[in-house]
Amino acid sequence: MSNRHLFLKSGFLKTPAQNGVGRYICQLQRVVLKFCKNHGSSRGLRDFVEKELVNFARENPGTVVYLKPRRHRAPVIVAEYLNGDRQYINCYSYTCEEVTKWLNLLKTQTGTNEGIRLRKLWHTDHPSIQGPWTPYTFRDPALNLANFPNEELGKPLHQTQSATEKLLEIFEKQKRNIKDLETNRE
Repeated sequence: MSNRHLFLKSGFLKTPAQNGVGRYICQLQRVVLKFCKNHGSSRGLRDFVEKELVNFARENPGTVVYLKPRRHRAPVIVAEYLNGDRQYINCYSYTCEEVTKWLNLLKTQTGTNEGIRLRKLWHTDHPSIQGPWTPYTFRDPALNLANFPNEELGKPLHQTQSATEKLLEIFEKQKRNIKDLETNRE
């Protein structure tokens, strides 16, 4: 095991952990496209602004897009996320398609930096060395070699009758009890 994680910043996850379980919330809040109007290295970003920007803005109404023309500077995409993180992408001599791919990637990310060690809300002094428990932890290894469907493995373990048979038995018992009550009244 390496100790690389000791030199990383540590922190808690700031984005919703189950984003998309109920309703998906895009974490990309703002995109700033910085480019030069004349320089050749900004051609791909300028082409994106002319051809694809309107479609991108229509497809992502929750993301604000700013254009910032600058003289004699390299083109840059700045993405700002809901958790406050910023991500910079240098777009020097990118094509329009590459800019589109980068924006789609930024749109689907959560904005968390990869250079952060995530901390958990629980702690133990004696962590398990056996690994996490799974439903297959104590299963018979012979199941790995079984051919399915297998009638022997499909037999119920504890139940001798089906649920339908059990319901029919309860219904018949209730009918008998009702008849017994009626005969006792007479």
